[in-house]
Amino acid sequence: MTHSEENYIKAIFHLGMGSEDVISTNSVAERMETKPSSVTDMMKKLSAKGLVHYKKYQGVSLTPLGVKTALSIIRKHRLWEVFLVEKLDFTWDEVHEIAEQLEHIESEKLIDKLDELLNFPKFDPHGDPIPGKNGEFIERDNQLLSQIPIGSSAICVGVKDSSAVFLRFLDKNNIALGNKMKIVEKEEFDNSLRIHIDQRELNLSQQIASNLYVKMIKL
Repeated sequence: MTHSEENYIKAIFHLGMGSEDVISTNSVAERMETKPSSVTDMMKKLSAKGLVHYKKYQGVSLTPLGVKTALSIIRKHRLWEVFLVEKLDFTWDEVHEIAEQLEHIESEKLIDKLDELLNFPKFDPHGDPIPGKNGEFIERDNQLLSQIPIGSSAICVGVKDSSAVFLRFLDKNNIALGNKMKIVEKEEFDNSLRIHIDQRELNLSQQIASNLYVKMIKL
């Protein structure tokens, strides 16, 4: 497969949230930042390889082989992110773009060795699950920080927005995976939050709170 074909497979997987649901070509074009006509041409190629089901004017879905291929690409991407953070001291806002390049390495033996070197991690630096060699992964029953009630306590387990600018905001405010926090107050006007985190209080906008995945805990 070409790098472009792999990028399309991964995009369809993410748009379908890992399912075999039908996705419109316009949605794929928007995610890939290209023309619908280019998407149509690519879908015909992927269909010929047995990776997608494509019907004109209806949309596209991944075949079982397409899902397996997408999970393999995602596994490589997320393992490389862990490697870059843990072994090379990159920050979590730097690793995505580099992993986008490394995910296209074909050597299965190399990826298996990388997995072993990292002690078989289950989650990447952003809290996303890493598929195993056979495509299995742990699904967390997460909630967004904006959804939990006042007075509740939670631990930060992931981010919905993994853009570099958002991750730099979190670093600037010392918010990281594993942080324990308690909702002190929710502003009725704009749904912004005041939270207690690491022996300090912090005000967060609804936009920020809607991009942090947490798991509720009892303190």
